[in-house]
Amino acid sequence: MSHILLKSCTLALAAAHITMSRGRAAFASKPILPTLQSKTSAHEESTNGVSGSGVRVFVRKKRVKMEFETPEKEIKAEPQELKIRELPDIEEFTYRKGKRSSHLRKLESTSNEPPGGTEIISSIRPAAEPPANWEKVLEGIRKMRSSEDAPVDSMGCEKAGSSLPPKERRFAVLVSSLLSSQTKDNVTHVNAGAIQRLLQKGLLVADSIDKADEETIKSVIYPVGFYSKKATNLKKIAKICLTKYDGDIPSSLEELLLLPGIGPKMAHLVMNVAWDNVQGICVDTHVHRICNRLGWVSGRGTKQKTSSPEQTRESLQLWLPKEEWVPINPLLVGFGQTICTPLRPRCEMCSVSDLCPSAFKEASPSPSSKKTRKPGRDKKL
Repeated sequence: MSHILLKSCTLALAAAHITMSRGRAAFASKPILPTLQSKTSAHEESTNGVSGSGVRVFVRKKRVKMEFETPEKEIKAEPQELKIRELPDIEEFTYRKGKRSSHLRKLESTSNEPPGGTEIISSIRPAAEPPANWEKVLEGIRKMRSSEDAPVDSMGCEKAGSSLPPKERRFAVLVSSLLSSQTKDNVTHVNAGAIQRLLQKGLLVADSIDKADEETIKSVIYPVGFYSKKATNLKKIAKICLTKYDGDIPSSLEELLLLPGIGPKMAHLVMNVAWDNVQGICVDTHVHRICNRLGWVSGRGTKQKTSSPEQTRESLQLWLPKEEWVPINPLLVGFGQTICTPLRPRCEMCSVSDLCPSAFKEASPSPSSKKTRKPGRDKKL
């Protein structure tokens, strides 16, 4: 009997120990579903009929992370203000082949401007102070040029195609300006010059040049400077004029500059002569040289001489009155052909040399003396 009591006490103590350990685990975790608690017996009924006490089983619940989605703020694009840029004057143009005038301003948007208004931005260079005594110098040059004995007075692009109808004459002026580049006037414009030979062969209109063989054009315009390249450009120009302008030429400076072989000097000349539309000063090598010798022009932001005809045009247009823009070209070209020549300028014949900062400063080269052959330098037999 005592043996049975001892065994029952041992089983009871074991069941109590299990219950206590399970109870401690219950405090450390929560049940997944508290209402669903399963009761099981700790031990099956023993062979001697003694059963253990019931035990509650708790399952550890996984923590669920709660994610709160915050609504994204709607970003409304504020309307961008437009900066209205003024179209530049002619001195803002910078001509480069393959590009249109890089200084032409377009409407562009920006988000840096405060709402409620627009800003007008102008990058046009302000007018410059005219050089001292420029009117006296110009009047003196006019008097020296009154005899009109320079080549430019009898030969020039304005003479080309003068007997042709208006549309054909404009094309002839364009061809003449192209051929006269880097070529003496007597090669291009005399009675037997390139322009006259083209006219005699019926090759001074866009349609005939387009149909003509390039080798034929080369032979006709020879010996103008770079005649081979100019013949190629003439064919291309004729095709463009036929396709886009019905055999006429472009009527704007920007479109003229898009034609192959046409630079700013030629474009301004064509606008002046062909269209009677003054867009700027026609500056060639004579005008460029004389304006720098007179101290009339300087580079932008400096007092140095301009380095190109285009810089000279920009600087000259800042102060020269617009009514002088057309006559200044033939006036200075003729002056440069007769008196203010590129080499050995005739300062002693110039009536305005006392007002010229460069007068008598370009020394004439000394006459070349024959080199004497040194003894012992004879060619060996």
